[in-house]
Amino acid sequence: MYGEVESRIRRDIERHGTICFGLIDPENNPPEIASGLAAKIEEYGVRGILVGGSTAADQFEIDKVVRAIKSRVEIPVILFPGNASGVVPSADAVLFISLLNSEDPYFITGAQALGSLLVNKYGIEAIPVGYLVVGEGGAIGFVGKVRPIPLYKPELAVMYSLAAWYMGMRFVYLEAGSGVASHVPPEFVRKVRASYKGVLMVGGGIRDGATAKELAKAGADIIVVGTLIEKDVEKVREVVEEAMG
Repeated sequence: MYGEVESRIRRDIERHGTICFGLIDPENNPPEIASGLAAKIEEYGVRGILVGGSTAADQFEIDKVVRAIKSRVEIPVILFPGNASGVVPSADAVLFISLLNSEDPYFITGAQALGSLLVNKYGIEAIPVGYLVVGEGGAIGFVGKVRPIPLYKPELAVMYSLAAWYMGMRFVYLEAGSGVASHVPPEFVRKVRASYKGVLMVGGGIRDGATAKELAKAGADIIVVGTLIEKDVEKVREVVEEAMG
């Protein structure tokens, strides 16, 4: 039923309870830098590398970054596309994302329809993800024309997550946004976890092990760190140890 990469992710979650992914933005990190960061965080125990960002990036540059990373790591390299142009042939899989609380149908189904042709052409494993932006929203909130879910209304996240499950999305990603001041509250994670049966990803604003531990205890299956890799890569070790501890 599941592809090779998704099956591996599920095995890792079953083994460890909570795992960590690293998100590398190809716009900020050229191939040689990106591959070095990926190799380092793999040593720290990160179980997957996401490549992508919320702003436009050159397709050829993304492919170079993915290839460079794959030459240095054994863990899966998974696309995290902000648009159809974020799909390249060299990746192991792609998070096939629908931005559920966008006000623009393009980010819910339009970009996905365009991107599907490339996913099919390249034969990339697609992992269906319902993507929800909460709180500040960061760049993705602006670019994706999102109505962010207020931090005091976790019930809205539950509603959208259930809808994602009933529409066949096996993953839900709760996103606070890149570089934001506040991460997704544990109460959000706890309430979504109580209702949503799929794989629950949480990212945005996670800067230390204590936060990662809180989110893991609340029910996150995958914790994603991004900005922290660029600003203080050594801190990623702490995040991984606390999340998986």
